[in-house]
Amino acid sequence: MDALHLYNTLSGKKEKFEAIKPPFVGLYVCGPTVYSNVHLGNCRTFISFDLINRYLRYLGYQVRYVRNITDAGHLENDAEVGEDKISKKARLESLEPMQIVQTYSIDFRDKMEVFNTLPPDIEPTATGHIVEQIDIIKDIMDKGLAYEINGSVYFDVLKYSETDNYGILSGRKIDELLSGSRALDGQDEKKNAVDFALWKKASPSHIMRWNSPWGEGFPGWHLECSVMSTKYLGESFDIHGGGMDLKFPHHECEIAQNKAANGTHAVKYWLHGNMLTFEGTKMSKSLGNSILPNELFSGDHKLLNKGFDPMVVRFFMLQAHYRSTLDFSNEALEASEKGFQRLMAAFETLHSLDVSDTSDIDSDSYKSLFEGAMNDDFNSPILISHMFDLVKAINSVADGRMTINQATKDGLTELMQHFVVDILGLTPSKQGDGAALIDGLMDVIIDVRNRSRLNKDWATSDAIRDQLKDLNIVVKDGKDGAKWEAQ
Repeated sequence: MDALHLYNTLSGKKEKFEAIKPPFVGLYVCGPTVYSNVHLGNCRTFISFDLINRYLRYLGYQVRYVRNITDAGHLENDAEVGEDKISKKARLESLEPMQIVQTYSIDFRDKMEVFNTLPPDIEPTATGHIVEQIDIIKDIMDKGLAYEINGSVYFDVLKYSETDNYGILSGRKIDELLSGSRALDGQDEKKNAVDFALWKKASPSHIMRWNSPWGEGFPGWHLECSVMSTKYLGESFDIHGGGMDLKFPHHECEIAQNKAANGTHAVKYWLHGNMLTFEGTKMSKSLGNSILPNELFSGDHKLLNKGFDPMVVRFFMLQAHYRSTLDFSNEALEASEKGFQRLMAAFETLHSLDVSDTSDIDSDSYKSLFEGAMNDDFNSPILISHMFDLVKAINSVADGRMTINQATKDGLTELMQHFVVDILGLTPSKQGDGAALIDGLMDVIIDVRNRSRLNKDWATSDAIRDQLKDLNIVVKDGKDGAKWEAQ
């Protein structure tokens, strides 16, 4: 597969990627609602789109990556009723809403940095675009596709569906949505149960409120992404991403708003990442199997046997395709830890390989395999499997069973730098001190073993080797001394 192909949720099939205005690519990803610590499901989504962003840049595209912060308008349970999530947290903790926003925005950015995700080029907030949201509501109302009742404004889905397809992304049918709807408190004022809020009148107890032509209130959750994506990427842009759970109603409503306001669906390719489970069960606080990033790093959770380095967690997530469900377990994380260590050790070994006049390895073949995997809808698990084939070849050269020449070594070094570091975003360790300590301790152990061998103390030498093997650390003796490798 020579050209990049990606799975477009809108068409339900893989399509060849063709940028609207090459070499420029507009990429918008729905960011977090900052009312609590970022959870692993969010982290997986943003790591997946970090991979996509990185690979597009590797291909030479000039990407403008926009990822928003939702700091207003997102009501409880993603519904049209209830309290704003941020306002509720502020009330419970006796804080100003913007204190909540600041606290959890910092937490989110900190976790993204720990996971080595590239920051977005633009990170707009919902509260920073209230004026633009009011303007688009006016525009939609002028076109007869929204109506005001008691200070709230709703999008008229049935009116819109007379000429357009509400359900084009999710496959939902209007008749089924209507028949499956039930009357909810606070929704009686809407013409139809499927209509959604563009602006909500603020109740007396609602903390976050702004003036508008319809009275004091706040924007609907779906509106902010329509406004911010088109403001910074244009009325038509290339890629919109987010979690699978946002496909309906959030992204479906975005499409309707875009078409109503600008006459276009705006987005050419819709990409959606899948969910996380823990040992086959959906992660949730109520089940007690929801794990926060810090708990995963420290191991301070009843379901974890130990903590894991952020780079191991990132590597684990990338071992599954972004559109596949990813199942967490201690065993899977421990296996990924060993795999990550093998990969990074081979990358380090590559730099010190002795070269020959001939080569049993072809760097161009591996480049073709690596790019072929990523060009197939960013297939990181296939890419990683090809990488481990290369790991075997590198270790074979180190053991003297294969040869490599200087040109191939240089080509593979550049290739691994691009795909391991620049695209997969992996570094030896994000916790640095722990990795340095392990390396230092292993140097001491190997030195003791080497001295035992020099003194012909074979019993001690063999005991060290065997005990390290029990810890999945293999010691290899060569002409330049002993080397160790985690399996």
